[in-house]
Amino acid sequence: MKEKVETPEKIARANRQRLAAEEGVKAMEQIERDGVSIRKNMERLRVLRLQREAAAALEPVVEKPKKAKKKATPAPK
Repeated sequence: MKEKVETPEKIARANRQRLAAEEGVKAMEQIERDGVSIRKNMERLRVLRLQREAAAALEPVVEKPKKAKKKATPAPK
């Protein structure tokens, strides 16, 4: 039976893999938190937009009086 020999290279590789796995988990957790934050902000902005649109729909429409266009005067000859 062969004994496993832990060389410094194998130990270093195992440590790098372990650290990469831990960082990957942290990154995925951060992405999820960011996603939740973005969705909350989108919902808040949607509510504000709908409120603004509803308020605009209730306001009476006031049309500005149209100004009469001036006729172009012919240039003197």
